[in-house]
Amino acid sequence: MNSSINRPTLGAKSRLWLAGLTAAFVLAGCASPEGIHPQAALTQPEAVEGVSHPAANSDNWPSIRWWQSFADPQLDKLVEQAMLDNPTLEAAAARIRRAQAQAGLTLSPSAPQLNADVNAGIHGWPTDDHYGPGAMADTETWDNQAILGFSYELDLFGRQQDRKQRAQRDVAVSEASARVVQLNLTANLIRTYIAYALNYAQLDVQKSRLAQQHQIVDLTQKQLQAGIGTRYDLQQARAQLPVTQRRIRALEEAIELNRNTLVTLAARPLSEAPELIRPSLLLNRQLSLPSDLPLELIGRRPDLVLSRWQIASQASAVDMARTDFYPNINLVASLGQVLTNGALNDWADAERRTFTAGPALSLPIFDGGARRARLGIAAAEYDEAVQQYNDTLRHALQEVSDQLIRQRSAKDQSELADLAVQQAEQVYDTAEKAFQRGLTDYLHVLDAQTRLLDQRIAREQIHAQLLRVQADLALSLGGGVQFIAQPDDEQLTPARVEVSAEISAP
Repeated sequence: MNSSINRPTLGAKSRLWLAGLTAAFVLAGCASPEGIHPQAALTQPEAVEGVSHPAANSDNWPSIRWWQSFADPQLDKLVEQAMLDNPTLEAAAARIRRAQAQAGLTLSPSAPQLNADVNAGIHGWPTDDHYGPGAMADTETWDNQAILGFSYELDLFGRQQDRKQRAQRDVAVSEASARVVQLNLTANLIRTYIAYALNYAQLDVQKSRLAQQHQIVDLTQKQLQAGIGTRYDLQQARAQLPVTQRRIRALEEAIELNRNTLVTLAARPLSEAPELIRPSLLLNRQLSLPSDLPLELIGRRPDLVLSRWQIASQASAVDMARTDFYPNINLVASLGQVLTNGALNDWADAERRTFTAGPALSLPIFDGGARRARLGIAAAEYDEAVQQYNDTLRHALQEVSDQLIRQRSAKDQSELADLAVQQAEQVYDTAEKAFQRGLTDYLHVLDAQTRLLDQRIAREQIHAQLLRVQADLALSLGGGVQFIAQPDDEQLTPARVEVSAEISAP
């Protein structure tokens, strides 16, 4: 090797490197992100009647297992089984594992890369004058090499950090999505169980009605035989029997369907449906609700937490698209042995060693607007995520407000229904005493009993409605779902691109 070749000194290399880096920044201006930024504004929760900010004495309501206040062991067991074995939750858990694996795949290029490339073989050169290699014609040479390659991306502009944040936030999105699935499953199970209890209560009333109607038939038949009644009265009394029997059969069907639904939601075989017993849940049992609900409870809703993480993920996507306008700098190196002639044992000779080392730089200059388009897409998807959150928040506030209105109304209706039953019982007692004293016939007693049964059915329905409204209120505030962390306000906006809108009230 000719030692007289002039090599640049270390100082010269440094100057060349700095000059190249400066030129990179200058040329990068040809592909500019200027004028592209998100435009959507986050909406802040507004106070609704019955929900304040802050609120006192909320006692961290609703608790994770708030349904245990129903004091029904069978319900507790069904919910527990549903949380353990339901295929819907298992699918959600699989999506979390997929997101975690995808995060590892996304972050892998950020780590140092080391690769080995080994080739071994013999190269026979042609003898053809036109295609031949001249002096190498009709010879054989080794074509063997072993190269160890190394590369590492320098994160001078935060590109790796943006990828890491996006991957972590995507995992959080999948976890929040699983909480939404869990809440929906809990809601369906508890609502079905309340309907299950109501159907049993209505069945009791209808059976009492049927027994009463049989009494009316017997009485009118005796009156007909005694000559003080008519056949029309008897036919009219008998006509009520199939109507009530149909209602009883419909309620029995509804109970069987409730059982099938409950065991399916609990991920149990349908063969276990007949094993479900009558609920011990009392429809007149009311949940213990705080007098004032904190506005912060709205933010615990899994759907809102999910929306916030989706915004955070899209904010990272905007940052990633922004860093594409910066140069990409990698450190690359290789070390290997090359053998093209000589004996095989010459492989390890130092003379056959090869190496490379230095930086590799790539930068955007003219790309036909591809990077600007990617940044525009990311900004638009961020705006879409923000508006979806705003819409979810508005509907969440409306849902909580609606449930509070329904709760107040159901409480008033429940008190009136109790009063109506009390008065119907008084009428029935008066009619029965009058009959015992011979002041009226028994039809008046049966008529009073019919009105009493009607009021009892209405009361059971209203009690179930109040219980369902209270359960829906707990569910609308994220009850029954383990609290999960959510992104702070800084994570909801891109760090590298300014958002043109400010956070606004609805």
